[in-house]
Amino acid sequence: MKPAVNPALDELPLTGAAQLPSPWAHTLHKPAFIVFLIWYALIWTTLILGIAFAGAQPWLEGSFWLFAAITSLVGVARRLPEQNVLMSVVIIGGISFVIALVAVKTGIPFGPRIYTDNLGGKTLGVPWPMPLIWIVVIVSCRGVARLIMRPWRKTTYYGFWVIGLSCLLAVVFDLEFEPYATRAKHYWLWQTHATVLNWYSAPWVNFLGWFATVLAILGFTTPWLINKQPIKQPTDYHPLLMWLLLAVCFTTGSAMQQLWTSVAFNAVMSSIITIYAVRGARW
Repeated sequence: MKPAVNPALDELPLTGAAQLPSPWAHTLHKPAFIVFLIWYALIWTTLILGIAFAGAQPWLEGSFWLFAAITSLVGVARRLPEQNVLMSVVIIGGISFVIALVAVKTGIPFGPRIYTDNLGGKTLGVPWPMPLIWIVVIVSCRGVARLIMRPWRKTTYYGFWVIGLSCLLAVVFDLEFEPYATRAKHYWLWQTHATVLNWYSAPWVNFLGWFATVLAILGFTTPWLINKQPIKQPTDYHPLLMWLLLAVCFTTGSAMQQLWTSVAFNAVMSSIITIYAVRGARW
């Protein structure tokens, strides 16, 4: 019996003699994810117990985002050739670093803030894990957007809808991330004027900056994130799982600081996004 809807080529089981674009990624996917989970458990436990490792905190935080970026990229490499993944890393890392550098010097486009030493050492005033955070954001948000938009994957403007939804998801990600970054982990300090509309000291322009930054990055990266010779692969839930794990971590940090508005927002948005992503994936 034929299925009611023919899935996209890269969302079907492997058949015949089809060649995997990056066979090594399928081998490394589980080990990379397990390493991330071990580090995730360490970070989450320190949040719950309120433990701070004097002198080692920047190394722990930086390593957490490093392993998150690695497992995200290995997940992408399961359906893309190595050169595509490499170029995506170069573009995302390069653009995000330049934008972060401009933001440090001018406050544009995110608003005035000061990075602490809690996120790791700095290069030209930018903590080294910042490009890694953007890699995680871009890969996760685009992956979740693809799941949500899967029922419309054969429509004319599917690609543009995925980009737009990815930008919106990135804004939601930052709304969940900011209380964790500023109050729980003290990655940075906002210098927001008291009269400026803000979300836990992050000015409203910061979220507009996130939307614009993701839009700019995807404008250059999307051609490299598309497999020109797709093969049949299962639906990829890895980006959604990464999103939910990070959301739980952010929510835990907010809860430990008694930021209940943030906790409620995270729970509601994560539930809505999960429902629509799973619904789209099963279409």
